[in-house]
Amino acid sequence: MLIFLTLLVVLYRFAYPHILGAVEAREKRIEEAIRAAEENRAEGEKYLAEQRKELAEAREQAQQAMAEGRATAERIREDMLEKARTEQEQILIHAREEIDRERTKAIEALRREAVDLSIAAASKLVERNLDSDQDRKLVREYLDRAGGDGGATA
Repeated sequence: MLIFLTLLVVLYRFAYPHILGAVEAREKRIEEAIRAAEENRAEGEKYLAEQRKELAEAREQAQQAMAEGRATAERIREDMLEKARTEQEQILIHAREEIDRERTKAIEALRREAVDLSIAAASKLVERNLDSDQDRKLVREYLDRAGGDGGATA
């Protein structure tokens, strides 16, 4: 037992401080590693939060750009439709005006031809100086002949 106690005193005096120092140093290294890991984790979470925020902002900007693009495309489409409607209305107005001019020309041509036919019929009547039955017959013959030549019939 004496040997045991002597060994215990020697170990306590010489070996225990070195063992205790090594254990304390290891404990400090572990604590520092834990603290560093916690700091790294906190920093990682901070970066992760920043990245998520930036990603959300990028998504929002992309959605906003797409919405602006859709709005611009819709405005362009509406402008094109309005321009097409305006052009269509102008074409219709021009066509109606052209139809009116052509109708007026046709009416004038028919009137001139009717006057020419009337004058021709009157001159035939004056030349022959016939009675009313003969006058009617002569006008009918003349109109039939003029109608056969491509003129208008009454």
